[in-house]
Amino acid sequence: MDKAPDAFRTISEVADALDIPQHVLRFWETRFTQIKPMKRSGGRRYYRPDDVDLLKGIRRLLYGEGYTIRGVQRILKEHGIGSVQRLADATASASFGAVEEAVGLSIREPDGEAAPGIDVDDDDFEGADDGDEFGGPIAGVADLAGPPRVDLSPLEGVLRDLIACRQLLDQALKDG
Repeated sequence: MDKAPDAFRTISEVADALDIPQHVLRFWETRFTQIKPMKRSGGRRYYRPDDVDLLKGIRRLLYGEGYTIRGVQRILKEHGIGSVQRLADATASASFGAVEEAVGLSIREPDGEAAPGIDVDDDDFEGADDGDEFGGPIAGVADLAGPPRVDLSPLEGVLRDLIACRQLLDQALKDG
């Protein structure tokens, strides 16, 4: 029997829906003060539908768009919870142009080594470095648990063609 859309969800239900481990949700609670599930006796968490939408939006920014934790914190601060909750809808645009224009960064960066959303070298979560100094997407962020990356091979082919054209132009200018 399925729950009603407005029913509270347990951490295991939310983790399954987002396809991420429960410990990641608990970790995100330490990094994003906006995540506030209701806690019953014994510490059992219950997530409201708005909490789930916020988590879906955070997941999309971290895993799908390549933002760092600091970048998502900045988006939440500058654009509000509602803007991130709206990203729960897969068709919603994930453009936060003012943030990206201010720091001159693109939305996606190449894959790397560490899982996004988790700092593997943080002992106490204080003063952690979650990316570049501006908190935008950085190189070296893997998309281990998120959706597959976009195939860049067509763009790489275009880049090779442009480089070949540049070489031909340079040679033509050199030969006069």
